[in-house]
Amino acid sequence: MPFPAVIDIARTDLFTAEEELRQRFPDVVVNRLLRVRDLYNWCIANPDAKDRQFVEVAMDRYSISKPLAYSDLSVIKAMLPHLAQASRDFHRWRYNEMILETYQMAKKRKDTKTMEKAASSYAKFNRIDLEDEQAVPYDLIVVQPFTATDDPSVLGIKPIPNIQEKIQKMIAKYRAETIDIEDVEYEEADLEEETLFNDD
Repeated sequence: MPFPAVIDIARTDLFTAEEELRQRFPDVVVNRLLRVRDLYNWCIANPDAKDRQFVEVAMDRYSISKPLAYSDLSVIKAMLPHLAQASRDFHRWRYNEMILETYQMAKKRKDTKTMEKAASSYAKFNRIDLEDEQAVPYDLIVVQPFTATDDPSVLGIKPIPNIQEKIQKMIAKYRAETIDIEDVEYEEADLEEETLFNDD
């Protein structure tokens, strides 16, 4: 049975543990995947690097040919949108690996304080003290009934007594203070377009 292309494997298993990769894929594929993983990390650490620099680093680190280095670069570039999305998951995974390793080392030394700190950090980071989020039962959500009102007391505002009378007084006051507006009939503008826009 033929194996999928490296880019397809990288999309799903770029950060899978090496032991698991070796159980599922031939050594040639795993070695290339590990190389792409390392070079991806180099790209993250050197975001301003040019393609030429990437190729030089790949050739120098792994003693590979220039065409193969460019091939690895094309895999990484094709993966970048997916990797940008997955990089946070990768760093979470890496943090967990580091904490578990710290815990194991402390356990070997019988350092209970460090073990407790590592376990606490692991639990806090993974939020295992919180309940799993439950799906919202949308069919059980009751629509809030709303009733239109002009009573401000529903908002906790004290209503002004005789507000309508006060509004009418204010309208009358400001109408009396304004200058009379004279309505002017519309007149057609006499632009003399034939003279102004004569092409001659």
